[in-house]
Amino acid sequence: MTISAVKNTPPAGTEFFCSWSGGKDSCLAAYRAVQAGCNLSMILTMLNEEGVRSRSHGLTEDVLRGQSESIGVPIMVTPTTWDGYESAFIESLNTIGKSDIKNGVFGDIDFIPHLEWEEKVCGEAGMTPYLPLWKVDRRALLEEFLDAGFQAMIVTIRSESLDESYLGRYLDHALIEQFEKIGIDPCGENGEYHTVVTAGPLFKEPLSLNTGAIVERAGYLAVDVGL
Repeated sequence: MTISAVKNTPPAGTEFFCSWSGGKDSCLAAYRAVQAGCNLSMILTMLNEEGVRSRSHGLTEDVLRGQSESIGVPIMVTPTTWDGYESAFIESLNTIGKSDIKNGVFGDIDFIPHLEWEEKVCGEAGMTPYLPLWKVDRRALLEEFLDAGFQAMIVTIRSESLDESYLGRYLDHALIEQFEKIGIDPCGENGEYHTVVTAGPLFKEPLSLNTGAIVERAGYLAVDVGL
């Protein structure tokens, strides 16, 4: 499979699952596919080995299930260690494939190793990966996300890039400008921050999240959020 083959969305009218972090990029990727006439049938999130938080953004299962319920699609959550991540992901894809879903949508923008990994694991499961955001300008993607009406709260920051005052803030156009002035990638693609999406055109009802304690995890600060 060539890189150009995975830039687009799945064929119109076909079903797809989304590799779901709970944040803005996977959400916008799913939305672009839906806008292209594809049917979002399931979201997939990998959890830590205790099954308590998502591997990517540290979100609790209740928040992730709240998102899936508002979107109106089932969620598959798979606990795994980092060492067992790839095999657990492929096993999850094989399970999804039994529902005749053969297309996967991913929210990566321009990191080649991620694309290559997605090609590999989807190939192992007989699926085709699609990356609707691939090589699109990062600021343009964030503006598209906001202009579509999505809302996303910052839940994790890299402490060397941002301070804890950003935790719990919602993305907006003014914050994009602020990020660029201080040298932060608008999309946080260098790991500066992660978000949780709480509302938007994919959601039937907005999520009302409570914020709790701020904790430090391996150079990152995270605010605990829950329904």
